[in-house]
Amino acid sequence: MKEHANIPLSDFVEYPQEEMLQRANEYLANTKRRHSIRSFSDRPVPQDIIEACIKTAATAPSGANHQPWHFVAIHSQDVKKQIRHAAEELEQSFYEGRAGEEWLDALKPLGTDAQKPYLEHAPWLIAVFSQKKGGIQTEDKNTNYYVHESVGLATGFLIQALHNAGLATLTHTPKPMSFLTDICGRDRDNERPYMLLIAGYPADDATVPEHALVKKPFDDIATIL
Repeated sequence: MKEHANIPLSDFVEYPQEEMLQRANEYLANTKRRHSIRSFSDRPVPQDIIEACIKTAATAPSGANHQPWHFVAIHSQDVKKQIRHAAEELEQSFYEGRAGEEWLDALKPLGTDAQKPYLEHAPWLIAVFSQKKGGIQTEDKNTNYYVHESVGLATGFLIQALHNAGLATLTHTPKPMSFLTDICGRDRDNERPYMLLIAGYPADDATVPEHALVKKPFDDIATIL
């Protein structure tokens, strides 16, 4: 078997079990305050906060540690305007029938429609891209493995990091999302848009759909064997 280099695990922190449970419950309570919103303030958010959250996302596990992701943090008002225009054009056809009745019926309790003013109003958009080829070094061109799973994990880390920092978020996945590749100047042959995150402070009139607060009970989502 080929040898590989290792270093001692030196930064793991073990807590007493009572403290573990307390920390777990505190994290649960904090996470329950995370909501997807669609009304954002235009209050500025410093770039270094966004950068720290993206660095957190980049610590996520990935197939062969290839880290097959790229994050484009968008603050430019002109670029945000381009994204809103392209997204709303797609969303219009989506809501006019491309989605199908079942999908549209599923969305009705959330009150969504083709208008996406938050894409232009929020201080930051973060476009997440997945990469087919790459590796641990920037110049590598190897096959990436478990790309969808890896980028999904990193995106989850990013959402939680933004929430933990005190920002509200919204996930946005217009179909198709290829316009993001062009607007963000990414490699069309190697990268695919995975998700668009909106991040910022909630507007004073921000609301949360009651439907979004309904979560399945534990016994429906987990089995203890």
